[in-house]
Amino acid sequence: MELIAPYFKLSPDPAIWTVQLLLIGVITICCNFVLLRLLDFFGRKEKKRHAPGVWDGALLKAARLPLRLLMWVGGLSAAVSLLHAIEPLWLHNFLLQARRVMLIGIAVLFITRFIANMEKGLLRAGSGHRLPDATTVYAVGRLLRLCALAIAALAVAEALGMSISGLLAFGGIGGMAIGFAAKDMLSNFFGGLMIYLDKPFTVGDWIRSPDRNIEGVVEEIGWRMTRIRTFEMRPLYVPNSIFSSIAVENPSRMMNRRIYETLSIRYSDADKMAAICDDVRGMLEKHPDIANEQTIIVHFMTCNASSLDFMVYCYTRTTEWVPYHAVKQDVMLKIMDIVARHGAEFPFPTRTLYMAGGEGDAAAQAAMQAESPRQAMSAAAAPPGSAAPSRPAPVTHAGDAARAAP
Repeated sequence: MELIAPYFKLSPDPAIWTVQLLLIGVITICCNFVLLRLLDFFGRKEKKRHAPGVWDGALLKAARLPLRLLMWVGGLSAAVSLLHAIEPLWLHNFLLQARRVMLIGIAVLFITRFIANMEKGLLRAGSGHRLPDATTVYAVGRLLRLCALAIAALAVAEALGMSISGLLAFGGIGGMAIGFAAKDMLSNFFGGLMIYLDKPFTVGDWIRSPDRNIEGVVEEIGWRMTRIRTFEMRPLYVPNSIFSSIAVENPSRMMNRRIYETLSIRYSDADKMAAICDDVRGMLEKHPDIANEQTIIVHFMTCNASSLDFMVYCYTRTTEWVPYHAVKQDVMLKIMDIVARHGAEFPFPTRTLYMAGGEGDAAAQAAMQAESPRQAMSAAAAPPGSAAPSRPAPVTHAGDAARAAP
């Protein structure tokens, strides 16, 4: 009331103080109107800047609603003070406490809106700004909001006449009980905190775990769980405490992607192997999409059952999935052209069978003829009606035939 006493002459006449209340309302409305016009003016001026500032835009957007509420709280406080000066109100002390709580709430509203606008502004920063990590921005924003809410809760408790020391003592005892009852939730909370600090992955990264069936793109990192979108387009919710006990691979942070293939030519093209390997190596070193500063290996590797194998080992400059396969396809097609240019061919799985003949075959026929007289004598000595004993047919294995080859 001390603020408005110099401008309002107090009078018990209802007509006078009614006019005074209306005047307070009109002044409040006019102040709100002028404030909105000023904020709109500064907002348009900020948009016309060549490089809009993140801080300025966040401040203007955050202050719009809290300043309007502050104007209305000020007008309401002036009206209540005027009425209390004319005739004491039993609700006056309660209204004073409510005003303190509303002012604290307006301050918290401004801080939280400013933090949220800063998050959006930093993530939408233009090319002239160094883009921050989205996970770090979200983590810092949440921590600041939690701190603001905690401080506001203590300030409200003090405004209502509560003892802060008693609340802190009760919070210590209650915190122990809550810790035992919600240890899983706390482990997830600290797991999320470790993700924010260590940054094994961030939002948008492709991750996978060899220990668990976890693979996909990170969509959100919360305080309790992380949401991952699998390649089947299904959401996968993983508690943050899991990540402290498993190995996590982050393919999104690869510097290069690897091409590792084993190719083959026929045994009849063995004399062309060295030239083919040299040409393939030269092609890879000159390829614009192959990282020639990384390891490039093209060497004859082994003699296979029906082919001669050589290894192609190199890295692409791109790490994106679709462009990588386009580069790999181009490399494989050029290798096929090199093999064809040398008159060589890629082999089919084949097996060459050498049939027995010559001296080995003649010896086998002589042995069979030597056994024929014994078979005839056995047939004559056998009683009538009995069948002559038959000699089992010889079993010839493929390996025996191969060994009998000249």
